[in-house]
Amino acid sequence: MTYILGISSHFHDSAAALVRDGEIIAAAQEERFSRIKADWHFPDQAIAYCLSHLPAPNTPISIAYFENPALKLDRVLHNAARTAPRGAPLWPRTLNMMRDYGHGLPRQLLSVCDDPNRIFFVPHHRSHAAAAFYPSPFDEAAVLVVDGVGEWSTTSLWNGCGDQLTPLGEILFPNSLGMFYSAFAQYCGFKVNSGEYKLMGLAPFGKPRFKKLILDRVIDLKPDGSFQLDMSFFRFDTDVSVISPLFEALFGQPTRRPEAPLDQHYMDIAASAQAVLQDVLVFLATTTLDKSGQKNLCLAGGVALNLSLIHI
Repeated sequence: MTYILGISSHFHDSAAALVRDGEIIAAAQEERFSRIKADWHFPDQAIAYCLSHLPAPNTPISIAYFENPALKLDRVLHNAARTAPRGAPLWPRTLNMMRDYGHGLPRQLLSVCDDPNRIFFVPHHRSHAAAAFYPSPFDEAAVLVVDGVGEWSTTSLWNGCGDQLTPLGEILFPNSLGMFYSAFAQYCGFKVNSGEYKLMGLAPFGKPRFKKLILDRVIDLKPDGSFQLDMSFFRFDTDVSVISPLFEALFGQPTRRPEAPLDQHYMDIAASAQAVLQDVLVFLATTTLDKSGQKNLCLAGGVALNLSLIHI
């Protein structure tokens, strides 16, 4: 029997899962043990729980880590060089990442499996695609992955057949639907990378009266679902803030304070952002199905958690 331990960490919602010959036999998020919501630390306790399901403590395992740290650092460092000196607010975060990935993570992985030849780094979007396709009821399906950013990919299209996942196309950072949606979440007073669901919940209370403005000024959308952000409205590549002052100027009101009342303006902003996102996803889903020749579709990535998209 072959045992593979999947691990994600160092970003949000760290977790581990143990797979035996393609069957999931244990899985857990670290927050269930640490009681820290969205715990990002290396999931020692979740790993211990998963390994407790091995038939014996010395059973050989391999490790599959959910992204390639070298490629992620490549993107971060290239972005730091490209945006210097404007990107200085992100440099401390970059240095911390270099420390974690250069020393901390290798040490942590080797503490679980002391054979480096049995430790594999799986590209982030391939991990997303696999997590959606392999547990699905389909032997064949198109797979659309949409999130903030992996190593370089923010959107990727795949063809799933049997145990194979074949890439069909991708969109690269900084053009990101995840960051696009996070920008509107921040503008409406919600925490980036955790409060996006509140924007989704707010959308039905508004009217998409800003949809045309967003499509005209913020995002250039093509019929095949490919897109390009006007980065003058965003700062996520240079700052801890996702949006620039031009974002507020475009919509005529300042960013809502987190505890301030939610008036109709922000409800309409949420509805407009949701409407644009849905249009883009419908185009992307259609393109993915066309390119793959499949009838079934799997969605993956953080943007796929948007429940309003299930009608596509």
